[in-house]
Amino acid sequence: MASSGHSTDMHNTINDGKNYNFALTSLTTLFFMWGFITCMNDILIPHLKGVFDLNYTQAMLVHFCFFSAYFLVSLPSGFLVKKLGYQKGIVIGLVVAAVGCLMFYPAASVHSYPLFLGALFVLASGITLLQVSANPFVTLLGPKETASSRLTMTQAFNALGTTVAPYLGAWLILDEATSAVSKAQNAESVQIPYLVLTAMLLILAAIFAYLKLPNLKEAEAEESEKVEGSALQYRHLVLGAVGIFVYVGAEASIGGFLVSFFGEADIAGLEEKEAAKYLTYYWGGAMVGRFLGAAIMQKVAAGKALAFNASAAMVLIIITILTSGSVAMWAILLVGLCNSIMFPTIFSLALKGLGKHTSQGSGILCLAIVGGAIVPVLQGVLADSIGVQLAFALPIICYAYIAYYGLVGSKPETVNV
Repeated sequence: MASSGHSTDMHNTINDGKNYNFALTSLTTLFFMWGFITCMNDILIPHLKGVFDLNYTQAMLVHFCFFSAYFLVSLPSGFLVKKLGYQKGIVIGLVVAAVGCLMFYPAASVHSYPLFLGALFVLASGITLLQVSANPFVTLLGPKETASSRLTMTQAFNALGTTVAPYLGAWLILDEATSAVSKAQNAESVQIPYLVLTAMLLILAAIFAYLKLPNLKEAEAEESEKVEGSALQYRHLVLGAVGIFVYVGAEASIGGFLVSFFGEADIAGLEEKEAAKYLTYYWGGAMVGRFLGAAIMQKVAAGKALAFNASAAMVLIIITILTSGSVAMWAILLVGLCNSIMFPTIFSLALKGLGKHTSQGSGILCLAIVGGAIVPVLQGVLADSIGVQLAFALPIICYAYIAYYGLVGSKPETVNV
């Protein structure tokens, strides 16, 4: 019936296979790098708390600055990528992130917390532009049917970066800080590591400026010649943005409460230092699940896989709330494994069929990452009033929505022109 068009698509995909494989390999390196840099901030934040004697509210400004960059920079990034293309967007994002890293040097020299916050905002702005550029680029590099699988695989290497970074960060920053005498010296212990990161980002920017990556602007235009208007016309994109909001919020909320939860007497009664070690299982589960998910989703429909994982997460959290001891502890840790495929799968499903609106759609989805700043605060309010264990009811609502999106909300609907 439509065999000629289909065979042409297949032919083009096969012909471009080598080129796409090279592009995907290059992008995988990039995903690893920004995962590494993002997780270095997790080492930096407690370090700055000690250096500047911050109270809880002041410390939350670190998270606020990071997530506000996603909120403020995502849409402008989408327009920039639409105008310049994915590859130039990646190069500019790397340069902006490098400038942010470089700003840590004067911030430490003058011992200024506001300047550290400014540096963090600039760094996060660069990472936002990278996300807006690279995520949709990966979804377009190959057959539409396996877009979720490709993005899940590249996100797995992003998670690998977050796994490696804490060990190096602790060695480079925290070890040196413990041997430093004054708070000024403690602040300066970040200077050399962040200069190294600056250099690495600039080298990556130079490499990506010279790489011959596929120009997919024409493919986007072809696919959407008949479509005018805005990405917001697509119902599955708007619902997907809500999905990204609640997913990032749920993941951050659970991760943020694990240490406190494991410290409760009827759960594990662990001291903070010991409890923190178990975070490896939560974040490590997400990494392992992404590698497994990338293979499984070559065969299983992305929406069904998403709904299954979200449902499993809900069951595990219900077990966490209703039980105690090691059962409750390991149930909540296993949610990390369920989280694994969610971000890349929601992202790719929401961008499906957007054509020339893909870059704008990507900006809208990255804007929704602000859920990571809002949902944890709401769970904090719940924890203060009904306790940490019962407060996990909030992520259940988030995962229920994600299950709905996988089964129903992700189905593209006809756009009214």
